[in-house]
Amino acid sequence: MAVFTPVSEDALIPWLHERSAGELVNLKGIASGIENTNYFVDTSTGRHVLTIFEKLTAHELPYYLGFMQHLSAAGLPVPRPAATSEGLLFSPLMGKPAALVDRLPGESAMRPNAAQCHAIGQFCALAHQAARSFDMRHDNPRGLPWWTATQTQVHPFLPAELCALMDDEIGIQQDFARTPSYQALERSAVHADLFRDNALFVGDRLGGVIDFYFAGDDTWLFDLAVCINDWCINHQTGHIEPQLAHAMLEGYATTQPFSDNDRKAWPYMLRAAALRFWMSRLYDFYMPREAEMLTPKDPTHFERILKLRRAGDIAPLPAH
Repeated sequence: MAVFTPVSEDALIPWLHERSAGELVNLKGIASGIENTNYFVDTSTGRHVLTIFEKLTAHELPYYLGFMQHLSAAGLPVPRPAATSEGLLFSPLMGKPAALVDRLPGESAMRPNAAQCHAIGQFCALAHQAARSFDMRHDNPRGLPWWTATQTQVHPFLPAELCALMDDEIGIQQDFARTPSYQALERSAVHADLFRDNALFVGDRLGGVIDFYFAGDDTWLFDLAVCINDWCINHQTGHIEPQLAHAMLEGYATTQPFSDNDRKAWPYMLRAAALRFWMSRLYDFYMPREAEMLTPKDPTHFERILKLRRAGDIAPLPAH
C-alpha cells in the first residue's frame, strides 16, 4: 500500500461520479505496504479506500474484487467494492485499473490480545466456509510455483548457508504437496495475507479485514498458519506465544473443527507460511520498485521464524 501513482483531483472526481460516490471532500495517500497505490478518499456519501493496481491486471482483478464482494454479501466484515452504473467493480484511473471500497471502522491491533486473536481465528473459519460457494478460481500467486521460480532470483544475494536452507525447505514442501495428506486438506479461496495491519478492531471487536490482493486458492491451514506466524508470536524472537495461539486456534475450531489429517499437516503449513514471506521479503528487499512512499520490510524476521518452525516451535491444534 505505497504511493506509486500520484492521483489528481481533476482525474478522480469524474471517476467517483461513475460510482455515485458523492463529491470529493479529502484525498490522502497511504504510505505503508509495497504492492499497490492506496488513498483514503472521503466523499459526501462516506469514507472509502481507493486502490490503484500496480501489478494486477484487468484479467486478475475480477477474482480479488469478486471474492471481497462474496464475503461481504455473506455478512463478513470485508470491504465492499463500489460498482459503476454498468456494474463494473474496477475501471481505469491514471491509466491503471482502480477500485473503490468501503473504509471499515477500527485500528490495527499491532499488539493483539487473546480476545483479538480469537476473533481472527473465528473470522478465518467463517470466511473459509463462505468461500466454499465462491465459484471463481485463481491459484495462490505466492504459492509453491512462485517459490520455485523465485529461489534462483534471490540466490545471488544470499550466503551459501541461506541458499541451502531455502532449497531444503522448498524440497520438503514439494514432497509434502505430493502426499495424500496434503491433497486431502480443505481448500478454497483464502486471504493468504492476513497480517495484523490487515485487520481493524474497535476495542476487541473485529471491525473488518482488508487488503485481499494476495488472495488465492490454497489450503485453509496455510491461511491460518499465516495468521499464527504474525499474530501469535514474540516479534523480537519469532517464538510462538502459546496463549495467543491457543486463543486463535480455539476461535477457528469453534466454527470449523480440526481433523486428524489437519494435525498431521499443520507443522508443514507453519513452515510453508514462514517460507512464503521470507522469500517475498527477500525479493522485495533486493529487487525493489520505485515509489513516492515505500517502506521495505526486513526479510530476516521470517528467516528466524522459518528456522524456529523447522526446529519444532509450533502451536498444536486443539482436539475437539
